[in-house]
Order: sequence, then structure tokens, then C-alpha cells
Amino acid sequence: MKSKVTFLFVVFYLSFFSQTKVLTIQDAVLKGRSSLAPKRLQNLAFVPNSTMYSYIDDNTVYVNDNSSAKIKYKATLYDLNSNLKLMNNDTLTTLPLITWKNEIQFSFVTAKNEEIFYSPSTAMAIKKEKIAVIDNADVTLETNEAAYSKDNNVFISKGTQTTQVTTDGSYTLAYGSGDVHRNEFGISKGTFWSPKANYLAFYKMDQSEVDDYPIIDWTTYPAQNKNIKYPMAGKKTHYVSLGVYSKLNKQIIYLTKEIPSDQYLTNVAWSPDENFIYIAVLNRAQNHFKLNEYNSQTGNFVRTIFEESDEKYVEPLHPMQFLKTNPNQFIWQSRRNGFNHIYLYDLKGNVIKQLTSGNWEVKDVNGFDEKCENLYFHANEQSPVNQDFYSVNLKTNKITRLTSGSGFHTCILNTKKDFFIDNFSSCYIPRQVKIVSTKTLKSNTLLNAENPIKEYKLGNWAMFTIKNSEGTDLYCRLFKPVNFDSTKKYPVLVYLYNGPHSQLVTNTWLAGGELWYQYMAQKGFIVFTLDGRGTSNRGKAFEQAIHRQVGTKEMEDQLSGINYLKTLPYVDANRMGVHGWSYGGFMTTSLMTRYPDVFKVGVCGGPVIDWSYYEIMYGERYMDTPQENPEGYTKSNTLNYVDKLKGKLLMIHGAQDPVVVWQHSIMYLKKATEKNIQLDYYVYPAHEHNVLGKDRAHLMDKICNYFIEHL
Repeated sequence: MKSKVTFLFVVFYLSFFSQTKVLTIQDAVLKGRSSLAPKRLQNLAFVPNSTMYSYIDDNTVYVNDNSSAKIKYKATLYDLNSNLKLMNNDTLTTLPLITWKNEIQFSFVTAKNEEIFYSPSTAMAIKKEKIAVIDNADVTLETNEAAYSKDNNVFISKGTQTTQVTTDGSYTLAYGSGDVHRNEFGISKGTFWSPKANYLAFYKMDQSEVDDYPIIDWTTYPAQNKNIKYPMAGKKTHYVSLGVYSKLNKQIIYLTKEIPSDQYLTNVAWSPDENFIYIAVLNRAQNHFKLNEYNSQTGNFVRTIFEESDEKYVEPLHPMQFLKTNPNQFIWQSRRNGFNHIYLYDLKGNVIKQLTSGNWEVKDVNGFDEKCENLYFHANEQSPVNQDFYSVNLKTNKITRLTSGSGFHTCILNTKKDFFIDNFSSCYIPRQVKIVSTKTLKSNTLLNAENPIKEYKLGNWAMFTIKNSEGTDLYCRLFKPVNFDSTKKYPVLVYLYNGPHSQLVTNTWLAGGELWYQYMAQKGFIVFTLDGRGTSNRGKAFEQAIHRQVGTKEMEDQLSGINYLKTLPYVDANRMGVHGWSYGGFMTTSLMTRYPDVFKVGVCGGPVIDWSYYEIMYGERYMDTPQENPEGYTKSNTLNYVDKLKGKLLMIHGAQDPVVVWQHSIMYLKKATEKNIQLDYYVYPAHEHNVLGKDRAHLMDKICNYFIEHL
């Protein structure tokens, strides 16, 4: 079947660029996010409660006016070092990142863990404080206190003063952990300050009934086992409750425990007056949640504000946000009507109105203006591969697009919400940064980044759509080889992920691609990527198509991409390879064995082999439990297709992987041995789910060379 193709745009490099340099794999991997990435304005941020913004460039802090973008103050490395000398402190070799404490001073931390407070308007250091440096601290601006978890207990620090909130934390009992529910449901931290910082809410996670899982530390002599708690699909999970610590009386109360205990407590929010806490309580089946209200002083359950359910799954990801002008009203994000949109509620659970609607997704809500008349948000209303910044008027429902230009806008509002920083990129624009007025939309350009790879020999690339078997648009990206000749035939490398919470093809620099794609283009490869059903930002039906049958609809869509490639006269259909990591590793292994005549070579990294060995929270959302869906688990289990492997397959795993545990690929090796099937295998000791740092160049060199050798 010939696929219908819609080209969105193609980027060509103009001949006047002197394209003489050739990428090495070290360039493509290690420099792709640094010196060969589009230039950034480092530490770009608004100065709180002021009409200014700041950034660091060339070892100088610039503080500029919002309206004119003219420089108001500068603080050079020399200025800061002069003040440090007066304080008898060691000087700096480069400017560290700064944090604005208020509208007149910022701070930075020295190598000796001293926080220096500096006023750029007077060019004077105001004071210094000895502090404890804490990773991933939850800092409240109201009191400058930091809440954090250490050794499974919760602590609060300010300066050098530390209060230990809990004392009985252990391997099986973790307080304040950001790993609650395995970081699903939008959970990124385990502590939650109340609006006035009088209280601290925190997660308590009891893992006593979760199975231990061995993670071997190969760097010790001899090697040591370090168990982790890993809840696998269909088995027992951890039990979570929420504690509230009062700074006034130094006591902890716990919110009424939910029954059954294996529910998920997500989207924690405080009422503006600190009297109530709200939690989205999601059942283990993940198809029904209740937004519950609790008394923060007693912990008692008060009422359920509203409930939401879905025949497949619901996934609450965002806590409620109250209107400052009306604490009885709040906004909530929901996909109940097919796409993620914003709803205005009252505390009786009534939907006052739906603020946004349409066949597009709200991607992030960024807050209200001072009078709570307008709400700001990011969305892909223009195109699924684009992102723009919008406002919606709460009275009229009028939606205003605040950004212009087809591409991807990531915006930050200032305190008063009268200006925003627009960080913009598209396939053909490396980076553009503007300061924009929310009222007039007049802007000043802060940065037009040059093409950082214009001197390199590169292949042309395109972003386009094809139709799948159901007639749905699928977004694709294709890099052509350097010195492309349409009369020749080229090998193809398909790079994929195609799992939930992913989108690889976007209208950003290089169409969302990485520089190692261009490295492969130099080696004579076509590099192709497609986002099929199951991926994000295309609406609920598109994502939920994989429910209870992962690895089915996704492969159908990937094969639609293959069918399209086969229509191109310059594609060699006998030399096709596929590569992916994690969910992409599962897809690679599935495609290599369930469609063994399509791909000659595959490289899979950190692959899910058997979904019953994957974690409860993610796995059961998309597959239900193995007991409820035995057919789906059997059909998706790649162990059942090992004997179908025909091509060359390289499997890679991090030996300390706590996400897709090493056992997955070990089971595959065992089954391959039993079936007398040969495959190649490589392990990265001391690495977890991703191979990072300098070793990543080694990884990508291995992957690229495997395709070069066998294709």
C-alpha cells in the first residue's frame, strides 16, 4: 500500500556555508548538548517582584529592563571576586549559577558551602551565610527553609540550623521520598510546603510488603548486593500515607488512611488558608479517582470534591490551582472529553465552565495574572508537533495566542504576569529568545543563536506526515545521507521509542533529532523516526490505543512507516535497521522477531522483555495485571518469539538498572541459548537505565558501528 505523504517543510543547507568539517562520534554525542548545541542565555530568569530579568553571559551577570531590554546593572566575575576578597573568601574561576532572593539581591554558593548575597545595584556583597548544601531540596520562598529527605527521614534546614522531622525512617519505611509511586502521576518530590510555610506535608511510604530486588555493585571488592524495593505488575505494592508537620507545635498528624491501602495518593495541593489538603486518590486499577479534601490540623477526611473514571485509565498529573481572588474556585486539567483541557470548578464539585476545548492538548498551565482574569498555558493548538503560549479569559473564555512563528515556544512569566520570556526553536531556527509583553505582545530579541553546525558536512532533513492503516496522520522525521544522490540506494536506520509520555518528532531544531543522526548521515545512512499510536500529545484515543495490547498498534504504525520508505526509489529495503532504548528497546526486540523479514539489524537497549517483570504503576496502567490480562501479557512477551529471530541483534543493558531491571535481557539470553539462537550482547557496569557521561560516546560508537558493519 502506498502511503499518503504530507510534507510540512524541508530544511536545506545553503551552498554558501563552508561545509568542510566532519563529525566524530565524540562530537556528535558529547558536544551535541554543549558546544555544538544552539547557544543559550545561561541562568535566564525574571527578577522577582520587579521590572527586570537577568542572565549570565561571558562570566557577567546582566540585569536588564523588561520593557526596553536595556542593561540596568552588570556584575562581572571581577566584581564578585573583589567582594569575595574583602570577605577573605576564595575567589571564583567562573561565575556560578545565581538565585534571586528578592528584587534587589541574588545569591550564589561558593566551593566552601557559603552563600553570598550580592546587590548588583550597589555592586556590594551584603552578607554571607554558612549553609548545608542539599540535593533536591524543596525550598520555600516565604521563609527560605529547605525540606528534604535524607536516610529515609524528613529534615528542614535554614542556614546551618536543621530540624529532624521524622526519626524512624528505614529501608522499608521512607519519609519524604520523591520515589513514591515510582515517580508516576506527575510526582517529582515527596514534600509539600503550605502557602505560608507554617506546615510541611510529606509522603510516608511503607515498602515492607514489596519484594526485594538485587542490584549488584560491581565497583566494590568483592562485588556487593544492594537490594532495592521493586513492585512488579500483579504483585504487592507499597502503601502510602500523607503526614503534616506543624512548625508551631512540632507535631505530626497523618491524614485518614485510604482503604484499600494500595491506592495512589497524587496531585497534593494546599488550600490558600492552609486549613485543608487536597489529594487525588487513584485506585490501583487506575480507572477511577476521587479528589478528596482533608483537614490539615486533624487529618480527618472532609469530603470528596468530585470523581472521574475511564473505561481504560485516568492519569491525574496536575494538582488543583486556586484563584487568589476567589479561594472557593480552582482549575483542574482533565482529558475526559478526549483531549487535555482546563476546567474551572468550585469547592462543591461543580464545573463552572470548561475554559479550553478542541482537538488539541493543553500541555502546561503557567498561572493567573494578578487579578485572576486571565490564565496562561502552553498548548499544541496549531499543530501536534508545535507548542505555543496562550491566555484564556476566565469570564469570556476568549483564548489569545501570545507567541508567533511556527515552532516550539517555551515561556516563563514574571511575577506580575505582564512579561514573559519566549524561548523559541523550530526545525530551521536553532534558538531565538525574546522578552514579550503580555498586554501589547511587543517584543525585544535577546538572542538569535547561530547555527552551531553550519561548518559541518550534513544531510538534509524533513518533517512530514503519512497515514496509518486507519487513515490517521503519523508524524515522521527523515535525515538523508550527506552528498545524497537520488539515483543510489541507501541503508535505513529506524530510531524509535513509541511509548507513552514520549514525542520524538517535534518542530524544534533538527526536528527534535540529535547529532548522532547526522553522524550516521555522514556514513551514508537514511535515519527515520515515526511517532505512532501510544505516544503523547495527540489526544486520549491515540494514546490509549495500546491499552492491554502494548507492542501491537505501535508496530502496525511503525510498519506503515516502513511501507512508506519502501516507496522511495533511493531506499534499499534489504538493508534496514532498527534501534531503540527502554520502551524503544521493547519495540526493537518485538519488530526483529515478530516481523523478522523486515529488519536485517537491530540494536535494543534496556529492553522490557516481559511486562510482568515491570513496575506496577506504569505497567498496570497500560496492561492491567497479568492475572486480569494473561492474553495481552503473553502476546507482548518477546521471549515467545526468540526462535523467530533472523537478523543480527545487539542487546545492551546497564548492570545497575533499577527501572528495567537487568533480569529482562538476561531472560532473553537464556531463552536464546535454549533455542540455539545467536545474538550479540553488551553490559555497562556501574550504569543504570541510561548510559550517561563520557561512557555515552562509547555506547553510541558501539551502536553506530554495529549498523555500519552489518548494513
